[in-house]
Amino acid sequence: QARDKGLAGHLAALRAGRVSAGAVKVAGIGAAAAVSAVLTRSGRGPSALVDGVLTTGLVAGTANLVNLLDLRPGRAGKVASLAAAASVGGPAGGLVAGPLGATLAVLPDDLGERVMLGDAGANAVGALLGLRLASIPGRGPRAALLAVVVALTLASERVSFTTVIEATPGLRELDRLGRLPS
Repeated sequence: QARDKGLAGHLAALRAGRVSAGAVKVAGIGAAAAVSAVLTRSGRGPSALVDGVLTTGLVAGTANLVNLLDLRPGRAGKVASLAAAASVGGPAGGLVAGPLGATLAVLPDDLGERVMLGDAGANAVGALLGLRLASIPGRGPRAALLAVVVALTLASERVSFTTVIEATPGLRELDRLGRLPS
């Protein structure tokens, strides 16, 4: 339902005894992110727990952020492609090579309004970007990235990303690049 949008809406629905579609997505993506953290862990003990929390947060949070951007043709694909291209180097770069190729392949049809990434595509691409971020060495940089992801997610509850993009020269033009004329 429309009133169940955003984190606050999903929590309000749960308090009212309703399970929103968004709450189901949060649970599913969170569970998948936690599994990815377990599968990629390299140690045991308290440090492994911290790494697991960082990985889970980055995978789930980045999936959510890319999905939040999937409101205009090509927007999520462009952001995901730029982020993936920037992080394709290094030993874990292969984590984003496939999603980058797939996103670039669908981008012309997304921009042409013939297809869209949708929840499944945006969340999947975002999750793999998050897994790539989680592979960055050092807890400090990963914690900082998670803080940015959390801050953007919380900001999205109060501020429309579309409004910010439309009001910001450079972002507005990049967002419209390749799209059909309005």
